[in-house]
Amino acid sequence: MSAAYVVSDCWTMTRRELAHWARQPVQVLVGLVFPVMMLLMFGYLVGGGRSVDGDYVDFLVPGMLTLTMVFGLEGTMTAVTQDLNKGVIDRFRSMPMSDGAVLVGRAAADMLQSTVGLLVMVGVGYAIGWRAHGGLGSTLGALGLLLLLRFAMLWIGIFLALVAGRAELVQAVQILVWPVGFLSNAFASPDSMPGWLGTFVEWNPMSATATAVRELFGNPGGEPGHVWAATVWPLVLLGLFFPLAVRKFGRLGK
Repeated sequence: MSAAYVVSDCWTMTRRELAHWARQPVQVLVGLVFPVMMLLMFGYLVGGGRSVDGDYVDFLVPGMLTLTMVFGLEGTMTAVTQDLNKGVIDRFRSMPMSDGAVLVGRAAADMLQSTVGLLVMVGVGYAIGWRAHGGLGSTLGALGLLLLLRFAMLWIGIFLALVAGRAELVQAVQILVWPVGFLSNAFASPDSMPGWLGTFVEWNPMSATATAVRELFGNPGGEPGHVWAATVWPLVLLGLFFPLAVRKFGRLGK
């Protein structure tokens, strides 16, 4: 198929997913409110800022922005499995369209929602006193790294949803997201952790993104040289799971 037809198919599937927002506004609202509640809870109730130089809110907000890009995958995973079980995807696969269009449409809609959620979190961060000190270019670069991480995690979620096949199994799979999110430097510096745990946290791809965006924002906890790691890690994950997801989708029913 030509590139124009592939883009047209992907846009059609994206519009289909966006139409669901109007029918499920509560689900969209919960997805936006939950990370805000997490930020306020850790900022005012739980946060201690151990081993953090400077204002803990300035350290916390970039970590929460990173965590937001990792959480919320269950909505996409559930939508994929529901389409599988309802036979919707079988109908799409019988049509003359690109195999990846259905998945790309789902991913594009999720990225739009993730962008809105990211901007909401930035606004809340400013409301509680957080500031980006790195300039406009660095700030846009940090937001780009956050969305790149989200895009990579999204394709991991889509692949796992296709493997799971049933909505009830998604709940078991999504539990794995929590250790990845919390075993990172989103809330505390690895220096405050036991040596073995701090080493694991530092190797977490999410920690690389959190450290890089702190550096670009000019916030405490940032370290030079992490931007490349925050770029390479998501690209490696994307290069692995995107073709796996498309391949798995193409083999459904065979």
